[in-house]
Amino acid sequence: MPSESSAALWDVRRLPRADGRVFLITGGNAGIGYFTAEQLSATGAGVVLGSRDPARAEAALAAIRARVPGARVRAVRLDLADLSTLAGAVESLGTDRLDAVVHNAGVALDAPPRRETADGHELMFGTNHLGHFALTHHLVPLLSAAPAARVVTVGSFAAKSERLDLDDLQSRRDYRPKRTYGRSKLAQMYFGLELDRRLRGVGSTLTSVVAHPGGALDPLTPSRPGVHARTTGEGLRAAPAALLVQGKDAGAWPVVRAVLDPAVRGGQVWGPRVFGLRGKPHREPVWSHLADNSVASRLWDVSCQLTGIDLDAL
Repeated sequence: MPSESSAALWDVRRLPRADGRVFLITGGNAGIGYFTAEQLSATGAGVVLGSRDPARAEAALAAIRARVPGARVRAVRLDLADLSTLAGAVESLGTDRLDAVVHNAGVALDAPPRRETADGHELMFGTNHLGHFALTHHLVPLLSAAPAARVVTVGSFAAKSERLDLDDLQSRRDYRPKRTYGRSKLAQMYFGLELDRRLRGVGSTLTSVVAHPGGALDPLTPSRPGVHARTTGEGLRAAPAALLVQGKDAGAWPVVRAVLDPAVRGGQVWGPRVFGLRGKPHREPVWSHLADNSVASRLWDVSCQLTGIDLDAL
C-alpha cells in the first residue's frame, strides 16, 4: 500500500492537471457521477457525461460550467439498460481515444415489483453490471488507443455484506430490492478486479481499478442548481450523521483519485479512509469475498453468455 507520507501528498482540492485527456463518466448527470465529473472538469480534461436523460444531462452541464469556467464538458445519450444501443453511443463519443471510463451509472430500487431491462434482465443487475460489462467491450479500442487508460468501476459499501448467488443472478427465485441492488454492485466490483487480472494476463497497458464512495447521503451533499437541492433544514437534521458518513461530493473523492493518481495500480480498491465510510480517499485491502477468483471467473463466463459478448477477446 502507499505510505502515509505519499498518501498525504494527495490533496482532494488541488488535483493534478489532466489537460488533453478525455474521460467518460456513466451516469454523470447526478450523484457521485456528477461530482466526479465536476471535479475532473477542473483539471482541464475533456469530460463526457453518459446519461439516458438528455434534460438532466443538460442541467448537469450547466451546473459544471457555472462552477468551472472554461470546462470542456459535453454529454452523450447512454442507456445501459438497452445493450443494443451501446455501440452507437460509443460511436457518438466522437473521439479517437479515451483515457478513462468511470462505470458509475446505476439503478437502485427500494420496493417491488421486480423489473426488467429491454433485454429481459433484472433491471439492477442488467443495468449496473451487465450494461457496464457490455459497454467495456465497445470501449476497448478507444481505451487501448490511450497510452495508459483506466477502467474505474464504482462499487458500493452496501456490497460488503452481500454474497452473489451464482444460480440466481437475476433474482428470479427470491427478489428483495435492496439485496438485489447490493449484489448488482458486488458483481460490478468482481468484474472490475477480474478485468484487471485478465488484462495483466495479455500484457495490456489498460488497467482496471475499483472504487466506492463509502456512506454518501443527499442531505449532506451541497446544492447544485438543476442537479441537487438541499434545504437548510435537511442539512441541519443530517449534521449528526456527518460523524460517520459524508456528502456525495466527498464520496466522489476515491473515484477521482482512482482516475488521476499516477500511484494507483490495477486491481486495487479505493474508498474513504475512516471505516470505509467517510474521509479522504485511500487504498483498501481487497475484501475477503472479492478475493475469490473462482466466483469472479464464473460471473465473467455467465456475463459473456447473458450479453452475447466475448470480452475474452481483449
